[in-house]
Amino acid sequence: MRTGLIAQKLGMTRVFQEDGRHLPVTVLKVDSVHVVAQRTMEKDGYSAVQLSWGKGKPKNMPKALRGHYAKAKVEPGKRLREFRVSEDNLIDVGAELSAAHFIDGQMVDVVGTSVGKGFAGAMKRHGFGGLRASHGVSISHRSHGSTGHCQDPGRVFKGKKMAGQLGNKRCTVQNLPIVATDEARGLILVRGAVPGSKGGFVLISDAVKKAQPEGLPFPAALKGGQDVSEDAAAPSEEDIATQQAEAEAPAEQAVAEDTGAENAAAGDADGESKE
Repeated sequence: MRTGLIAQKLGMTRVFQEDGRHLPVTVLKVDSVHVVAQRTMEKDGYSAVQLSWGKGKPKNMPKALRGHYAKAKVEPGKRLREFRVSEDNLIDVGAELSAAHFIDGQMVDVVGTSVGKGFAGAMKRHGFGGLRASHGVSISHRSHGSTGHCQDPGRVFKGKKMAGQLGNKRCTVQNLPIVATDEARGLILVRGAVPGSKGGFVLISDAVKKAQPEGLPFPAALKGGQDVSEDAAAPSEEDIATQQAEAEAPAEQAVAEDTGAENAAAGDADGESKE
């Protein structure tokens, strides 16, 4: 399981296809996403990475949070979130992730806070049909109607659909395809709508109900195209032996040349002595 990314919702637009069709997409911005901390099984009981987004003002942060960033030697950010990962997908503290973490055609899940619409009635909040327009109904045309039984059970069941606050809740939209990514500008184009208003922050992660395509960067895609995989970070024994052999070859050649020169000089000296 890989880490996700923190992104800011810039708005919606459309992308034209080669056949003339256009797709509605949401533009998400990935800006200065750094790894601030790690959570390991040995120390914390679970595996996760803590990411920051953007550049925040230290003067507006609590002292404890400023110390948290200082310990990681990471510039303070505007947002701080954790993503659960498997132990083999942990990322070093201080690494910066890029928008290339997701590839075109991949399915992702997006988590955000929906737009708040205030106190709404049952018709708008739950889609109720309302009461009749005439035949004895007065003043209660948009009411929700009966909410319970009689003496038994003598109460309203919990979870009954009634009027109340609409929106402003954490929600997840699953299985949204990635249309395109722009690593240079840090943009991710996701097909369809995602929760939240313009300027809001969302969490993007690999879809849990869809198989991931081949070619995903593991454990993550770093800024500048760096590879953080174990194979790239730690050279194999064969590579080390080859490097040592290449380093020793010039030295052995120099020693052989020096030995040949000394033997030639000694031969000349012996010839002169015989004469």
